[in-house]
Amino acid sequence: MNTPARFLTLIPMVALTLTAACGHDEPEQAGTALVPLQVQVTEVERVSAERPIEVRGIVQPTRQAAISSRAMGPVVALYVRPGDVVSKDHTLLEIQPQASEGQLSQAEGARAQAGAALALAERNFHRFEALHAEHAASDLELDMARMQYEQARGAVEQAEGAVKTAASISDDSKVKAPFAARVTATMVEVGDLAAPGRPLVQVETIGGQQIWLVVREGDVSRVAIGDTVNVEIDARPDLGIISGKVVEIVPSADSATHTFTVKVGLGNATIASGLSGRAVISGDVTDRLVVPASAVHRRGGLELVVVRADDGTARTRAVTTGAAQEDGLIEVLSGLNEGEIVAVNAPGPVADGTTLEVER
Repeated sequence: MNTPARFLTLIPMVALTLTAACGHDEPEQAGTALVPLQVQVTEVERVSAERPIEVRGIVQPTRQAAISSRAMGPVVALYVRPGDVVSKDHTLLEIQPQASEGQLSQAEGARAQAGAALALAERNFHRFEALHAEHAASDLELDMARMQYEQARGAVEQAEGAVKTAASISDDSKVKAPFAARVTATMVEVGDLAAPGRPLVQVETIGGQQIWLVVREGDVSRVAIGDTVNVEIDARPDLGIISGKVVEIVPSADSATHTFTVKVGLGNATIASGLSGRAVISGDVTDRLVVPASAVHRRGGLELVVVRADDGTARTRAVTTGAAQEDGLIEVLSGLNEGEIVAVNAPGPVADGTTLEVER
């Protein structure tokens, strides 16, 4: 096939254009140079230090109670709501007292009857004593009179106990707080039927909370009663680090998780129960590699460190870090070796090959 003349004319022009474009890029690439960077450097150190163990737990009240009443009847008044703070013996609710008052009246009536029977049995016994002394009554008759007298005394004592029980149940128609507390839940409303054993109001102590830490069976031996433990509450960063004291170690382990519960007192801090927190307990002394935390740069989920090679140029390297230390250092788990030189104040990851000039 013959190519038209106009297309043959365009081919040299396209070739010239591509050649000119390629020739234009080469000088720019050849002119690119890495500018030296002045940095401060430090050496990767190996230190021997205690590795702390972090454990977690839940805040629990020192004391809590689900309050019920021995009185039965409808609730006629409810004086508290969840969140209310009450003092000891504060009335929480009232139960209709007619039923318990009726039981008290019955017990008092039975006591009166038992008292009258006792008086009669006592007079009869003394009568037979006099007759027996004059040989006018047999030994059996005297023994029968004595038995009736003792039975009557026992009936009176039984009636007295019934009266005390009925009186205490009558007092239970007013349900009171057993200790100074905060109301956490009410299980009834006005009109609901209260019955013996049914929880009516739930309360817990206001201060003196504890955090119940879950500690692995291999680590529980590192904790002893009286030890001081630093605690942080996840939802209350405003409290900072709370210095708690171990008050109890539950002696039995959970069979499913093989963990122990360690109870740590939180002092006078007022913290809502149920919040999660964490604490640090002592671990083994181990060797670790550390660098200043300022030497680690985080980019896109990576942790990067600028290493100064033997020829004085930069090598940006990915590392894995562990826990931060109190002295501004951070543990390096992988990516660096002891004795390597790293840049401390680099502005960020540096292009490999960049000359690193050490600041004096």
